Amino acid sequence: MTLVARDELLLLLDSMGTQWFAAEEEGRTEDPTEHKIRKAREEGKVAKSPDVTSAIVLLFAVITFAVIGQGFLETMGQMLTYYLVLSTQVDPVTSGVVARGFYEYFFRLLWPVFAVVVIAAIIGNVFQVGFLFTTKPLVPDFKRIAPNFVKFFQRALFSTEALYNLFKSLGKIIIIGAVAYLNIQGRLPELMNAMKIGYMRGFGLVAEISFAMVIETTIILLVLSLVDYWFQRRQHLETLKMSKQEIKEERKNYEGDPMIKNRMRQRMREILSQNIMREVPKADVIITNPTHYAVALAYKAQAMTAPTVVAKGVDTLAQRIKQIAFENDVPVIENRPLARALYAEVELGDTIPEQYYEAVVTVFKEIYRMNKGRKEVG
Repeated sequence: MTLVARDELLLLLDSMGTQWFAAEEEGRTEDPTEHKIRKAREEGKVAKSPDVTSAIVLLFAVITFAVIGQGFLETMGQMLTYYLVLSTQVDPVTSGVVARGFYEYFFRLLWPVFAVVVIAAIIGNVFQVGFLFTTKPLVPDFKRIAPNFVKFFQRALFSTEALYNLFKSLGKIIIIGAVAYLNIQGRLPELMNAMKIGYMRGFGLVAEISFAMVIETTIILLVLSLVDYWFQRRQHLETLKMSKQEIKEERKNYEGDPMIKNRMRQRMREILSQNIMREVPKADVIITNPTHYAVALAYKAQAMTAPTVVAKGVDTLAQRIKQIAFENDVPVIENRPLARALYAEVELGDTIPEQYYEAVVTVFKEIYRMNKGRKEVG
């Protein structure tokens, strides 16, 4: 191998390698998010293999011909007889009967196949992309009028997709040729004697071999089309890959700016801290875990139907509530299950549920006993 040839080969392999890892080379190393995939779908960008639809259409068409083949031949015979008789009765140039007869027989021959093919095409597309209707792919894209020819030729000639399409096309040719060869080779003695068995039997033999070739080829191509669909889906996800910066920007746009969210959390903590400073000194009791939860209850017989949660907190906030309670001489009672239940089930400003009345009454009795003991000591 000459130095020039070696350099050209290395350049070709380098170009193909660049296309193979195009997403990584561009810094797009992250899998696409659900939002990116959904947005691409809305724009009509989906993973789809034309081979799947073609194989399904061909399979349905072949089966249709197999089912209606006898009727198809009979209709063609009627059409031939009709025109032979008509040719002796009317002027085919000036008579409109010829055209009407043509359209009538044309419709009778083709409408079953046409209907089945349309349904098969719909099934093939729905199987791959589901039900999707969008007009965005029909909108003119002026960027395509003057494409980047360098990238175009790289993709058309030296990309993974080009290499794959080349081998796929060669594979189809080899498969079709092999199926044809095996079918003809297996029936070669019969074909050699076709001239001796009569016209109709010879026609039936050729039709039988042709049908076997087509149905076998169609089934093989359908299986291979599923592999192609997998490849197209992989390539589609590859083109949708995102950089880490793109993911951050998307989260910022659709989940909120982290800086703003942090400011909002800080503001909420400030408001909650102010509420605690204001409400805890007014509370009648603080029920604690004692290390993790703290719930402040207040009960004013004239204004409340039942004890009400005026403040609550967990961990650091719970310790803050207890500190304020000690500073303002508010009783702190340890009751682990009650503190957990009230923190989890009762929102700020709500009265306690009836199922906790008995437990809270016990707490208030304990406060009453403690206050009475203090007065007696005083």
